Amino acid sequence: MVFATGVERLSVGSRGRKTATAWGAREGSERRRQEGGNRVRTVGVEEELLLVDPDSGDPKALSAAVLAHAAQDDPGQDFLEKELFGQMLEFATHPQSDMADLGAEIVRCRKEAARHAGELGCAVAALATSPLPVSPSISMNERYRWMAEKYGIATREQLVCGCHVHVSVESDEEGVAVLDRLRPWLAVLCAISANSPFWQGQDSGYRSYRSRLWGRWPSAGPTELFGSAERYHRRVADMVATGVILDEAMVYFDARLSARYPTVEIRVADVCLRADTAVLIATLARALVETAARDWRAGRPPLQHSVSLLRLAAWQAARCGLDQDLLDPVTMQPKPAADVLRSLLEHVGDALTESGDAARVEEAVADLLCRGNGAREQRLLMESTGSLRDVVTQCVEHTQA
Repeated sequence: MVFATGVERLSVGSRGRKTATAWGAREGSERRRQEGGNRVRTVGVEEELLLVDPDSGDPKALSAAVLAHAAQDDPGQDFLEKELFGQMLEFATHPQSDMADLGAEIVRCRKEAARHAGELGCAVAALATSPLPVSPSISMNERYRWMAEKYGIATREQLVCGCHVHVSVESDEEGVAVLDRLRPWLAVLCAISANSPFWQGQDSGYRSYRSRLWGRWPSAGPTELFGSAERYHRRVADMVATGVILDEAMVYFDARLSARYPTVEIRVADVCLRADTAVLIATLARALVETAARDWRAGRPPLQHSVSLLRLAAWQAARCGLDQDLLDPVTMQPKPAADVLRSLLEHVGDALTESGDAARVEEAVADLLCRGNGAREQRLLMESTGSLRDVVTQCVEHTQA
C-alpha cells in the first residue's frame, strides 16, 4: 500500500483483495451491531512516517529492511507497507466506528513501526517533511521508475509524509455528493494538521510545506463540482486518457472516491506529530462526510466556490496554519483561525453529537489552539534548542506519546 503516491495502494493484487475484504467484513459487522439504529460511519487512517537515525536525526533509507524484519518477526502482519522512498514507512489501520479504538490502533501501529525500526538501528518520526537535508532514495519498481522519468525533479522532491482518512459511504452517488460538499472545508483540516515548517535544512516559511510540494503533481488539488458519480468517473477516465498520469490511482484529488474501498478518501492532511491530532482529523473528517451526506439527502446544494478560490484557501492554510487568518469556508473572506474552527464545529455539530464525539472534539480543539499544531511545536523546539537535529530527535519521542 502506497500512501504518498497512491499507486501501489490502489493496485489490484492479493493483498488488495485481502484488505478490501477485511473492510467489507468489518462494515458488515458494524451494520449488524447497530441494526435498528443510526449506523455510525467507519473510519480508517493511513499514516506515513519518516525513518531517521535516532542520534543524528538524518533520514535513513531502510524501509525495505524494516519491512523484511517485520515480516520475519510476524509473518501475519499486514499493516506496514513500503512507500515511494526508502526513507519512509506507511501503516494503515483497520476501519473503526469508535474513535477511541481508532486512536488506540494509531498508537499501537506507531509503536510497532518504532519497534521494528529500532531493532535495525533507526527510529520513526511523524514529520511531514525532513527538517534536515536529504537525498531521497526512490524505491525502484516499474511504476516508480515511470514516475521518476515522467515527472523528473518533482518526483525526487516528494519525500513528504501525509495522513489519509477513509470514511465509509453507501454508494458512489453518495460519495460524489459528499465530495462536492466537502470542498470548502478541506483547507481547515490542512491547517489543523500542519506539521512541515522545515525543508532541506531551512525554515520554509510555511506551516504545511508538504502540501505545497504535493501540489506539484499534475492531478493534485481541489476539484470543481462533479454533480454525479457518472460525471466523476468520466472525469477520471478523461484524465487517464491524456497519458499525463499513468492510471486512476494517480488521480490525486484533495478528496476522492477510493478505488479499493467503499469510502471517500480525504487526502489533505500532513502526518500529525501527535496521535491525538490524527484522531481529531479523523473525527472531523467523519463528521464532515456525515454532514455533507445529510445535506445532499435534504436537497441542500453545495457551495459554488470556484477552484481558484479553493486554491487560495489551501495556500492560506498551508502558509499560516492556525497562527494567522484562514479563509472562511462559507464566505471565502479572511477570519481568525479560532473563529474558523468554531464555524467548522458548528457546521458538523449535529453529526458530532449523534456519534458521541462532540465533547471530546471541543476539548481537543481547545487543547490544539493552546498548544499549537505540529508546525508550531517544531518551531518552538527549534527556538529552544537551536538545532534541527534536536527537533527531529525530540519529535521521535512525540511520535509515540
